Amino acid sequence: MKIRQLLVAAAVAAVAAGTAALPASGQTLNVITAGDQNMVDYVNNYLGPKFEAMNPGVKVKAVGTGPGDSGSQKIYEKLSAQQKAGTAAWDVDVAVVHQRGAATMVNEKLLMAYRDDVAAGKLVSRDSAKNALGANVDGYVLPMFHSQIAFAYNPDVVKNPPKTFAELAEWAKKNPKQFGYNGVKGGMSGVGFVTAWVSANSGIADKLENGPYDPASKAAIDKSLASLKDFNQYVVMTPGNAGTLDMLNRGEIAMGPVWVDMFYTWQADGKLNPKIKLSLPSPGMPGQPMYYVIPTKAANAAIAKKFIDFAESPEVQADGIVKQFNWYPGIDPKFVQAKLSPADWNKLFTDISPADLSKNGRPFPLSQYFTDIVEGYERVVLK
Repeated sequence: MKIRQLLVAAAVAAVAAGTAALPASGQTLNVITAGDQNMVDYVNNYLGPKFEAMNPGVKVKAVGTGPGDSGSQKIYEKLSAQQKAGTAAWDVDVAVVHQRGAATMVNEKLLMAYRDDVAAGKLVSRDSAKNALGANVDGYVLPMFHSQIAFAYNPDVVKNPPKTFAELAEWAKKNPKQFGYNGVKGGMSGVGFVTAWVSANSGIADKLENGPYDPASKAAIDKSLASLKDFNQYVVMTPGNAGTLDMLNRGEIAMGPVWVDMFYTWQADGKLNPKIKLSLPSPGMPGQPMYYVIPTKAANAAIAKKFIDFAESPEVQADGIVKQFNWYPGIDPKFVQAKLSPADWNKLFTDISPADLSKNGRPFPLSQYFTDIVEGYERVVLK
């Protein structure tokens, strides 16, 4: 871990040092991103060159801090250190962070309220542009994209996919070992299914998403998890996010929760039966955005706003976010549709329409409830 942190720090320092090497007329836009390597590659190989061509003299350089919330935590620690040191101009101009990281950074005044300063700020419509796991981030973030968990199913076996979790429970009893998911330790598609089950069966869905946190809610959570333990008698536990898709492809299961972008990438790569389809049951399944944010004292705040406005434009959202990565756009899809061919649009929105996504695309629970659900699963379901 220490070696990893040293490498990240060195990479960030190298990016910052690049500014001094430029001629006086030049600027380096320093971007730091949590997430997988594809996030870094997207900025360095796609967004950066396009933005540089439109803005002569500007260089865009991105480094990554790693996947998951720990990647956002490293960004938080770097910005917090500069804040505490009283640094006048911080060496990060744009950051890409998860919801939990954004909430913490807003709370500690590490981020600039910039959304109203960019044209793309008027193109967002989902609540995730204002609410990050119960925290108010309104004005401080713009979603880079939205990822989403949904049910993938084989229509040859599942003629009418369950529209609710109650219907799913009945279907699983009538079709034992045809539904599979990966628990809470095999990847976030399984975790998302568990949190969605609790939301659908606990009677406290609104509180789980919006708070306030009440430790007494553990009783309702545990009761819903007890019903999940009963449900698990009829299902198959898969070995991970990829494992669920792999078992669907081999016909070992007929339905299971998957990440939508991963689903479409597998289909595009010929790794998944093209017949398999998606559905989004009521009252919903969770997804999450990654956010573009600007640190409070970014050295190049003006160019950072211009960069994010470009990255959130309908053209870039269509060509980069949708066509390259199969992610749902960060802005309202209606602004992106005209920039996509009917084939590209239909690939992403035929099974799950924008209206379905708006209605049944849910956030993950508040962090305290999230912990209660995961710990409760291990205590109630697995024992």
